[in-house]
Formats: sequence, C-alpha cells, structure tokens
Amino acid sequence: MADYQLLLQVIIAGTFLVLAIVFDLTKEKIPNWLCLFAIFCGFSINSYFAQLSGLMHSFIGFSLAFIILFPTFIFKILGAGDIKLMMGVGALMGPQLLVWSIAYAIVAGAITSSLLIIWRSGFSGCFKTLKRYWDCFYLRTYFKPEEGEVAGQRVPYAPALAIGWLWACSLNQDITHLYSSISHSLFS
Repeated sequence: MADYQLLLQVIIAGTFLVLAIVFDLTKEKIPNWLCLFAIFCGFSINSYFAQLSGLMHSFIGFSLAFIILFPTFIFKILGAGDIKLMMGVGALMGPQLLVWSIAYAIVAGAITSSLLIIWRSGFSGCFKTLKRYWDCFYLRTYFKPEEGEVAGQRVPYAPALAIGWLWACSLNQDITHLYSSISHSLFS
C-alpha cells in the first residue's frame, strides 16, 4: 500500500511541476488553481493512505515550504507562484523531500538562471551590468539598469524547482527502490 501511495505522490508532483514549467516559461506566472490543486491533492492523498499521521505529514511539508520560502518572496527573489507550488510539493511529498528539493533547486537555479540570462542578454549584457555595478560602487550613486542588461531580466524559477525535486527524488532510497521494483516487474 505504501508503494501505491509513493507512486501516486511522485506522478502527481511531477505532473504539477511540468505544468508549472510550461506556465512559467510561457506566461511568466504559475496559476493559483494549479498550486491550490497540488496542495489539495497532497492533503487528500496523504490523509487517505495514512489518516491523521498522513495529514500531519502534509501539514508539516506545506508549512515548512512557506516558512523557508516566504523570506525569498519578501526580498523579491522568488515569486508567489513558486512558493505556492513548493507548498503543494511539500503537502504531497512531505518535509524531508521538500527540504532536499529546495536545497538542490538553489544549486540548479544558480546554473539555469545564469545560462538563461547569458542566453537572453549575451556577454555584452553581463559586461554592461558589471560596469554599472562598478559605477554605482565607485560613484556611490544608483543607476537604473539599461536596456539589454542582465539586472533587468526576469528569470522563471519553476525549471530549477523541478530539477531540484528530480535530484532529491533520484537520491531518495524509497523512490529509487520503487523505481527499481517497477522496472524489474516491467522488464523481466
């Protein structure tokens, strides 16, 4: 029964993350209905399979995502959709996988954001931003970013969150055991 629960959780979380990537890349916004549905699914699945302990597991994952990520919203590092999406992942997968997903998403986000920014603005945009930072520092005056600069770019973070989640799943013993048992039963 636990294998069915874990399989359902992984499939649903993966589906929500793929949809979030599509919305984030095309519309630069993760819709509220998607996040709320992920949260609802997390609480429903965990409470169905594990009753009160499952409900608490979802609540802790949901709350922990909010506690960890809300400061990133205040400092305008992440958008509200990214945080609500991870609250849904926390409700689905629980606190342990959530924390590792966020940790790995930070690493993935540094790489994907850098590559996307360089792709969008080129090395000339990076140079313009570095020069502006130097001018701001040296002259002790703030200058707004110019057109084509790196600093003015918005970067979708759902891909990094999904990569972090996949990375955490690939290192989780229960999930890798589930994958190997499914692979063994399908291909033997």
